[in-house]
Amino acid sequence: QEVKEENSPQYQNSQKLASHEPRNYKWWISIIMYAFFVIFGQSASTLLGRLYYDKGGKSVWVATLAQLAGFPIVIPCYCLAPPKSCTKNEQIRQPSAVILALVYLSFGICLVAYSLMYSIGLLHLPVSTFSLICASQLAFNALFSFFLHSQKFTPFIINSLVLLTISSSLLIFQTNPASHVEVSKGKYAIGFICTIGASAGYSLMLSLTQLSFRKLLKGETHAKVFEMVIYQSLVATSAAILGLFISGEWKGLSIEVEEFELGKFSYAMTLIETAIASQLFVIGAMGLIFKVSSLFSNAISVLGLPVIPILAVIFFHDKMDAVKAIAMVLAIWGFVSYVYQCYLDNQSSKNEYRNGSEVSKSPLLEEVS
Repeated sequence: QEVKEENSPQYQNSQKLASHEPRNYKWWISIIMYAFFVIFGQSASTLLGRLYYDKGGKSVWVATLAQLAGFPIVIPCYCLAPPKSCTKNEQIRQPSAVILALVYLSFGICLVAYSLMYSIGLLHLPVSTFSLICASQLAFNALFSFFLHSQKFTPFIINSLVLLTISSSLLIFQTNPASHVEVSKGKYAIGFICTIGASAGYSLMLSLTQLSFRKLLKGETHAKVFEMVIYQSLVATSAAILGLFISGEWKGLSIEVEEFELGKFSYAMTLIETAIASQLFVIGAMGLIFKVSSLFSNAISVLGLPVIPILAVIFFHDKMDAVKAIAMVLAIWGFVSYVYQCYLDNQSSKNEYRNGSEVSKSPLLEEVS
């Protein structure tokens, strides 16, 4: 009987209307909170990662581990997350433990892979250049969303993708690519390629995470967001520790700590703060995927990228030349174009909800009359 109710036209119509129902204030508070986590966590972790390298840090595996090892701070949030109260229409078959383990294992490996590429990119690039290249992740995410989620390409979204692609491509034509004389053009090229690869990997993971939420973990609460963060970070952290020992970089850690310009305490605090900021970013990104979509989560991330070059000029004295300025303007323009498309979609959803509500009420009025 419950299956018949779920397959009935009345039930399907109510579910369709619910998808276009205007959001309440709690929903908006969650979006604002997650967006803040993304922008703050991304900016802080990137600047702290650059600080680690500038003051004597040399290990890309340590920098990668700092991005991943902060997941224990999420455990109290997971324990305090309220359970979902299920009704008869929400009794959804849950995936098996084996499937969940494979999902978390795959995501963890993907997470450590693109985090390592981010670390290599940040090692060889100025932080402002690094952040602007990362703007290409929105274009990658839109491409993956087209194949995995049937994302529609409107003129405004196409305009956004073109501008963001040009924005990141401009940076490879700089005549003085590195902010430090010891970084050669070859290392700059490696950093550029790794950052592009990391942006593509990050975008793919966001799209796959959205697919998992909708196909495997549907009907869940925020606890499932924390659970995914914890388990995939546990796998990624384990892989990073393994990579640290296999690469042999662990042998030079004692010397690295001694030679760190700001001292041993600052060395430890830099890595700890990087771990905390990175986890705030991951929580925010996952939360936005859970609440809206992977493309929206990536758009908020791109929104925060132009902030990093400005902070880099202030704290690291990076040069804001004409190429970087143009790239930053194009990145902002591309994001605004995407946001305007979201505004149009929201207006369309409201109109569809109103029309659907009127249609659903009319048979009831006829029956009463």
